[in-house]
Order: sequence, then structure tokens, then C-alpha cells
Amino acid sequence: MIETSFLITAFATLFVVVDPLGLVPLFIALTPGMTREERRAIGLRACFVAVGILTTFGLLGEAVLGFIGISMSAFRIAGGILLFLTALDMLFERRTQRREGQTAAEHDHDPSVFPLAIPLIAGPGAIASMILLVGSAEDWTGVLAVHLVMLVTVASAFLLFLVAGPLERLLGRIGTLVITRLLGMLLAALSVQFVIDGIRGSGLLG
Repeated sequence: MIETSFLITAFATLFVVVDPLGLVPLFIALTPGMTREERRAIGLRACFVAVGILTTFGLLGEAVLGFIGISMSAFRIAGGILLFLTALDMLFERRTQRREGQTAAEHDHDPSVFPLAIPLIAGPGAIASMILLVGSAEDWTGVLAVHLVMLVTVASAFLLFLVAGPLERLLGRIGTLVITRLLGMLLAALSVQFVIDGIRGSGLLG
């Protein structure tokens, strides 16, 4: 039986790291002048690619770590530090600025794979989160639950892409910043918990 707390942690971690709401203005900036159908096709393609990447790392990530001699405890600590740095970027708006810098690429190419799928949806933080969460699962049902939560998170990003224009006008710049900072605080706490779990698993605390 999957614990409710595990599902909540998995969803909170992936939703905060992927940050579907924060992707809305960037999606609009990457698809200027496109019709609703064109935006829908690009958003759908980006989400499919991101799901493929995150699923691959979720299923094979721990095996790859074992092959190169990295323990899960060590990766939990490293992943927690990485997520904490992401949280700091969110709290001080550096993440948004860096993401917006990536939208400066030419708009005459298909942005679905880069930069939408990688690294905006399936970035280093999301990949690390998948490996950490799958590593925390007690059995195959937990692994399946993590992937279902990931699908829900990416699906929510796609749904927000469909209503990107009205949503951006509704939230405004201030609303987006407030939500980003609140999510950043939550991610900071979750990242510290990953580090604590890694230290406990390593046996450093006895």
C-alpha cells in the first residue's frame, strides 16, 4: 500500500521543480504569432519528449548510478543540494531570468524539444527528482506511483499551455512572482529533507 505522505511528497517535489505556472509566460514568448493549433501541437510534442526523458531516468537512473559506483545516499545528498540551489534561484528570481534568457533563441525553429522539453520541463532538477523519488519507493507500486505523478505534473503543464494567454493576463507579473516564491520556499524545505535522508542512509549519523 502506497503511503499518502509519499504521494504528496512526490507530487509537491515534481510540481515545484517543473513549475508549470512559471512555464506559461515562457511558452508564450517561445511561440509568438502562432495559432492556437500550432501552440497546441508544440506543447504536446514538448510534453511527450519530457515524459520520455523523465521516464528513462526514473527507470534506469539508479542502475546507471550503481554502474558508475555512486550510492543512492550520495545521490540523495547531491540531488538535495541541487534542488536547494534551484529553490534559491526561485526565491531570488534568478531562475525566471535564466529561463527567459533561453527564449532569446530564434523563433523560426520548433522550440518543442529545445528549450521547452529540455531543459524547461525535463531539466536537471526534474531528472534528479525522478531518480531520488524512485530510489525512495519501497516497491514497484511506489515506482509506478512516481511515474503517474510525473505524468500528472507534465499533463498540468500542457493544460496550462492551452490556456497560456488568458492565464498570464489573469495572474499578471506580480501574481506569477508570488507563486514562484512560495513554491521556492516549499522546494527548499523538501531539498533539505532529501539531504537529511541521504545522510541517514549513508550511516554518518550512526
